[in-house]
Amino acid sequence: MKLIGKTLAAALLLSCAQTAQATPMFFHTTLSGLNEVPPNASPATGSADVMIDPALNILKIDVTFSGLSAPASAAHIHCCLASPFGPGSVIVSVPFTGFPNATSGTYSNTVDLTLAATYNAAFITAHGGTVASAEADLLAAMVSDETYVNIHDSVFPPGEIRGILVSVPEPVTLSLFGMGLAGVAALRRRKAKA
Repeated sequence: MKLIGKTLAAALLLSCAQTAQATPMFFHTTLSGLNEVPPNASPATGSADVMIDPALNILKIDVTFSGLSAPASAAHIHCCLASPFGPGSVIVSVPFTGFPNATSGTYSNTVDLTLAATYNAAFITAHGGTVASAEADLLAAMVSDETYVNIHDSVFPPGEIRGILVSVPEPVTLSLFGMGLAGVAALRRRKAKA
C-alpha cells in the first residue's frame, strides 16, 4: 500500500512538471519609484502581469498604474539585466504600443512574438539580428528574472515606476500541487492513526 501511494505521488509530480512545460508562463511585478535606478520618491504605484504562450508565440500584457507625476509618455519591457537594480543601459525589448497618455489607467495588449514590429529594432539587432533570436533571448531573460516593466513621463524621463518581472506558477500547476499536498497530508494522518 505504501508503494502504491508513493508511486501515485511521483506520477502526480511528474505530470505537473510535464504540464508546466507545455503551458503558458506567467510573470508579475509591482511597479514603484523605489525600483528605479536610481530610486525616486514617486508616490505612483502599479502592477504588471505578463503571460507568454510559447506554443502560440504570443505575449499578453496587463498593466494597472496610478498616481504618476505627469501623463505617461512611454512604457515597455526592458531586457536583459546583468543585475536586477544595477546601472547600465538596458535595451527596450517590447514597447507597449498605445499605452495611455494618462497619470492613472490600465493597459492590455497581446502581441505576436514572431513579428519584428513587436520588438524595438535595436533589440533585434543586439540579439542576433533575427526575430527568432530576439524572441529566444527575451524568453530566456524572462525565465531568469532579467526583464522589467518601466513607465516613463516628463517629470521622470528615465522612468517613474518600474518592477522586475518574476515568474509565478500558473493556476493549474498550483491546483495540482495543492491536491498532491492534500494527498500527502491524508496519508500522514492515516499512518499516525495506525
